[in-house]
Parts: sequence; C-alpha cells; structure tokens
Amino acid sequence: MAGLARRDRFELPEPVRKFFEGDWEVPAFPVEEYRDGSSMVVKAELPNIDPDKDLDVSVSDGVLHIKGERREESEHKDKNGYRSEFRYGSFTRDIPLPAGSSQDNVTASYNDGVLEVRVPVPEVGSSSTKVSISRG
Repeated sequence: MAGLARRDRFELPEPVRKFFEGDWEVPAFPVEEYRDGSSMVVKAELPNIDPDKDLDVSVSDGVLHIKGERREESEHKDKNGYRSEFRYGSFTRDIPLPAGSSQDNVTASYNDGVLEVRVPVPEVGSSSTKVSISRG
C-alpha cells in the first residue's frame, strides 16, 4: 500500500525516550545568570534546605559547582492512624564562568530559599591597541 505510513513499533512518550537516550537538556534545578557591574550573578531557587548542612558551592577551573542534598519529612497523626512521608535526593549543577573570572572573592548568600552567588569578572571594554605597520 503505497502512501500509507506503517507503525510497526511501539513509540515511547517523549520524556521517557529522552531519558533512555540520554538527552539531559533539563537541568537538576533552574538558575538565573546575569551580569551586574563587575560581577556575574547566579541565582538558584532551592527552598527547604539548610545551606550550612545541605549545600556546597565551589569554583574550580572556570566552573561554578553547586551541589546539595534535599531531605523532606512529614508526619500526620490522627485518631484513624499515622502516616509518614519522606523525600530525599541530591542535586548538582556546573555553570561555566566567563573567561578571566576570578576564583578569589566569590561570595554566596542564601535568603528565603534563594541561593545567590557573585563571581568577579573582568570588565569588558572596547579598548584597542594601535598596531604599527612596518614596511619591508
């Protein structure tokens, strides 16, 4: 039957197919990156974690590394019974920094569930150097 498409095989839903084929476009958690004067600012929404125990931020070889672990537990008791739920898991994100970024003087703060990291970056200017031309 010319002109008719055959469907001989089972097709996986798109998210499942991407998982099995190794298409990891979706990051572990979203970040916002922008330039603020002489700093690159990276913000990550990471609610319900203790930054002192569950979060590690480091810079090496021109990459900002954010690693952490989330643990959430809840209990519900009433006259009909008891229910306990928990969720846990680790997360990581590596963010390439602009060329010339400094590992020194990187700062991080955590406020109302938002991690903010500031990395000093060199000013990008439109300076130029005159190149002399020799005659040969």
